[in-house]
Amino acid sequence: MKLQDLSVIKDRVNAELLHNSALTRVMVGMATCGIASGATPVMNKLAELAKDNKEVFVSQTGCIGICQYEPIVEVIDKDGTKTTYVKMNAEKAERVYNEHILGGKRIEEFSVGSVLPAPEGHAWCLEDTIFLQKQHRVALRNCGQIDPEQIEQYIATDGYQALGKVITEMTPDDVIQTMLDSGLRGRGGAGFPTGLKWKFASGNRGNVQKYVCCNADEGDPGAFMDRSVLEGDPHVVLEAMAIAGYAIGASEGYIYVRAEYPTAVSRLRIAIKQAEELGVLGDNIFDTDFSFHIFLRLGSGAFVCGEETALMTSIEGNRGEPRPRPPFPAVKGLFQKPTILNNVETWANIPRIIMNGAPWFAAMGTEKSKGTKVFALGGKINNTGLVEIEMGTTLREVVEVIGGGVPNGKKFKAAQTGGPSGGCISMENYDVPIDYDNLIAIGSMMGSGGLIVMDEDNCMVDIAKFFLEFTADESCGKCTPCRIGTRRLLEIMEKITSGEAVMKDLDYLEQLAKYIKEDALCGLGQTSPNPVLSTLRYFRDEYEAHIKRKTCPAGVCKALLTYTIDPRACIGCGLCKSKCPHDAIIGALKKPHVINPAICAKCGTCINACRQGAITVV
Repeated sequence: MKLQDLSVIKDRVNAELLHNSALTRVMVGMATCGIASGATPVMNKLAELAKDNKEVFVSQTGCIGICQYEPIVEVIDKDGTKTTYVKMNAEKAERVYNEHILGGKRIEEFSVGSVLPAPEGHAWCLEDTIFLQKQHRVALRNCGQIDPEQIEQYIATDGYQALGKVITEMTPDDVIQTMLDSGLRGRGGAGFPTGLKWKFASGNRGNVQKYVCCNADEGDPGAFMDRSVLEGDPHVVLEAMAIAGYAIGASEGYIYVRAEYPTAVSRLRIAIKQAEELGVLGDNIFDTDFSFHIFLRLGSGAFVCGEETALMTSIEGNRGEPRPRPPFPAVKGLFQKPTILNNVETWANIPRIIMNGAPWFAAMGTEKSKGTKVFALGGKINNTGLVEIEMGTTLREVVEVIGGGVPNGKKFKAAQTGGPSGGCISMENYDVPIDYDNLIAIGSMMGSGGLIVMDEDNCMVDIAKFFLEFTADESCGKCTPCRIGTRRLLEIMEKITSGEAVMKDLDYLEQLAKYIKEDALCGLGQTSPNPVLSTLRYFRDEYEAHIKRKTCPAGVCKALLTYTIDPRACIGCGLCKSKCPHDAIIGALKKPHVINPAICAKCGTCINACRQGAITVV
């Protein structure tokens, strides 16, 4: 493969497919979110209908972004007009084919405008909606736009041009300086400067075996950013890793991806095979003396393997446990050799930085946090999905504008960023610009990018306990502060939510949390107390209510709840009694019923069954 061959492929694919005015393109979202929602029958139906129509091209694509409205079909007419159809099924797809693709009449009731508002008039495509207009897509630029299993379509969007540029026009030090000048910080959690990490590992090029690693072990509950990039644009990661290999003098790279991501794994394997066959990976890339090979390693779902040294230990075939640092991986990493490791989103930014220049990237974001950040928006929010925003955007804008606000007229209460290792952002900090330093200052962290919204019905004590249960269970057990400390934290949290705690337990809880944060071996242990500390900081009144008044203000903690039937409102219909799974309700027909608190499991079934609103929870 010669560098000029990329331009030939790009021109051909654009002329024949992506910008062919004689062709109608139909794209079906076939990421995990789409497949789980039923996109496969939609894809099959459209492919079947168009199989003999030379003027219609049906293909798959990755995550389009607005995941809750999957399955999604996008039709790009011959004149370039795009229409986004949501909540599709095979029957609706057939109507779209017959009425729109063949008949030329778009179907408004299926369009994205039926579920998402637009600044002006009706939204026919996702780009018309506030959801996408308020975003700035860099890492996600190809997701939902190309077929991830066709390398030619990636090349048609300038794919592998950045790799060609660095190999033929730049020295390795030039590449590292570009990364330094861009201000790109690692998107995996701590936000360490990417260029600086590369610089530390760049010595002794050609004399020492080195490695480039990709952390695709996305384990945070509610996070799916990296998975979506791998499913929608896998070649961007391969290209970026090869660029890093050239910069530090490495000839091999490893992608560590969890086995629970079968679609991502499949597309990565296809992408690696295609890149090797085309000659943009492997030996003597672009007829130069630079060679780079990439290998996949599957993780088994251990959260601790998201920590860089535990990840490398797992790749080596050992139990995934962290190592003390120093020495840092840039000095002694994978197989005890100099290694750099970045996560998927970090890699997805690099080809664009090379092509557009460091000043382009540095112009976005804030002074100390450049560029954009991808978030997996979930929880109590109207618009769930993937969002990519400039650093410095406020949480209020993400939730109220892009996310469409909190549903059912409820009030925003908090947002959890950084997953189990992060903290809760309260209403008090709703307008704080989102960047690395601001989030740390208010007791949270950027993390990999999960953003879970909570409303007034969430108990913040219960939320902290939920995340602590996760980290305590995922502790590898190597160090005492994490292995024992998180269990002791969890025991105190369980005392609080069961109504057995006293006020001095709060002091012990905070003291122990700070000890673990300072003394645990790796990032998992050091950050595991964050949910406890942040909720103590902003929602201490809820902790005190659990302890002093033995009540859960949000009505979540079952041990502190009492279900009662108002005899004035109960008509004795017997519905609640018939539905109760534990026979905890007694009473004769047409007589007020009573709940036996000794038997009641506090499951809420009776409240759902009662048509009179006679059952209350206090």
